[in-house]
This record gives sequence, C-alpha cells and structure tokens, in this order.
Amino acid sequence: MDFLQLAVERQSCRSFDAGREVEESKLNAVLEAVRLAPSACNGQPYHLTVCTGEYARQAANATMGMGINKFAAQAPVLIVISEDSYVKSAALGAKLKGNDYRSIDIGIAAAYLTAQAHTQGLSSCILGWFDDEKLRSVCGLTKSVRLVIALGYAAPEETLREKKRKAAEQLITWL
Repeated sequence: MDFLQLAVERQSCRSFDAGREVEESKLNAVLEAVRLAPSACNGQPYHLTVCTGEYARQAANATMGMGINKFAAQAPVLIVISEDSYVKSAALGAKLKGNDYRSIDIGIAAAYLTAQAHTQGLSSCILGWFDDEKLRSVCGLTKSVRLVIALGYAAPEETLREKKRKAAEQLITWL
C-alpha cells in the first residue's frame, strides 16, 4: 500500500466490532512496527502495556470519564503507552535544548502503531482523554500514561469519512 493512500484511508475508529478478536500475528506486527519506530538517540522512552480481555474492559473504563470515548468499551485491545526514562544522551539534549523528546517519540510510536494496524486490516483510535491513576492501577504502572490506543476491527457500519484538514496554503510555508 502506498503511504499517501494509507494516510487517506486511516481514520480514528469510533465503532469497533466487539465480537471479533485481534489475531496474535497481527498484534505482533503492530507491536514490531513500534519497536522499529525512530526515537531520540534510539532511546525509546516509553513502555507499551497490551490490555486484552478483562484488562481491556478496565482500561476502556478509565478512558470514558464524563461520557467521552464510550466506543472504547467495544475495542478488544487497548494499548497503554506510558513514559519511560530517557537514555542519558537524550536526557542531556532535552535539558540543553528545552525539547520534550519523550512526547515527540511517543507521538512517532503512536503513528507507526496506527499505520501498521491499518495495513493489517485493523482500525484504531488514539485516546488522550483518560484517568491516569486508574490506568496505572489497572496496568501496574509507576510512570505517567501518555496515550491509549484502542485497537480492533471496525464494525460494519463504520465507513470512511471525509477528512477535514487545513488547506496546504494554511499549513505550509515555502522559503
């Protein structure tokens, strides 16, 4: 699949097929894409906790405060991305340059994860609304949760929506 075609087709799924499990081989391919994703100084300052079964239900519950993300309860897999420590060289660079490389690296990892999921025929949704304390408890984590990714097969009624994006002239400056 051409990458631009992937960019056109991949979207945040809001309706998962709750009765369809994700095959282990597809989940492993998705996780391998994250493992291969670039990061500052190749430090990979994050950890992935794969939640399935009852853990997925508990993790989904931690993303549904105030009626948000109700669809997460349908996803058979939730991947919780938490912070991990910087490697020394990235920590030095972050301090000297005032850059949050960890957030950048987590964003890249999430992009690789969702792109590979799409190539595997899976749907995904990146969730930034969650209860950090609940997720840490469910997953046995000590460090901050940064993102949760719902993963599974889209329900039959989930159709490709038109993308609403800024025009190139608003987004890009040529010098």
